[in-house]
Amino acid sequence: MRVIPVLDLLAGRAVLARPGGGPRDRYAPPTRSVLVPEEWAGDAPTLALAFRQRLGCDEWYVADLDAIMGRAPQHAVVAALARLGSRLLIDGAVTTGPRAEQLVAAGATRVVVGLETLPSFVTLREIVRAVGGRHVVFSLDLRAGQAVTAPGAPHRGTAPQLARLAVAAGVAGVLVLDFARIGTGEGPDVALLAELRRAHPGVELLAGGGVGSARQLGQLADAGCDAALVATALHDGRITRRDIGGGAHASNSR
Repeated sequence: MRVIPVLDLLAGRAVLARPGGGPRDRYAPPTRSVLVPEEWAGDAPTLALAFRQRLGCDEWYVADLDAIMGRAPQHAVVAALARLGSRLLIDGAVTTGPRAEQLVAAGATRVVVGLETLPSFVTLREIVRAVGGRHVVFSLDLRAGQAVTAPGAPHRGTAPQLARLAVAAGVAGVLVLDFARIGTGEGPDVALLAELRRAHPGVELLAGGGVGSARQLGQLADAGCDAALVATALHDGRITRRDIGGGAHASNSR
């Protein structure tokens, strides 16, 4: 199982989520990180290089919080990260096929389409047609286990039902991300992940939100996850290169 470090971008800076998610415009750069000096903790390219050099991770999850909140996308920072040569899994609030194409052209290896910004699953099919299913990951956005959908979006259902719609639309991967667990160390919902693995054995399965220990990485691997997104636990040293190398290979796909 791979470990994918998280880079949340806000106003050109790398920031950390508040425990439980919280208002995104209040996210701030790490005040302490074992990976980089404090004065560089908000510099996204520096932090990305530290993920590679100090942890051995050459794949990064990038969330453009400005774009997700309806502001101008952070193209310059994404381009700077792309020039570093690692694989980028980017959530840039993609809601159309052309926007997905732009993000791939900017350097995204794969485009993340979040449930919280998705107008419809018809739109998801259009995005898949535009860039190819292998370049699309559906983010099953939850809060305390309940689906987080875009305002006015017609889709409703349980987490497994929504995942099934995404797989039917042709995505290659499903990311389960519970905002209420972010920064808590509580870990993702292992039972839900195991259920999704049984239902969709051929789909890449990723998990994020509150991954805080090597033990949880092992639990996610046992549940059938292909990758885990980690943020705070990398900065405070709860998850180290040894933990990643011991059971979660940073660069090899399932």
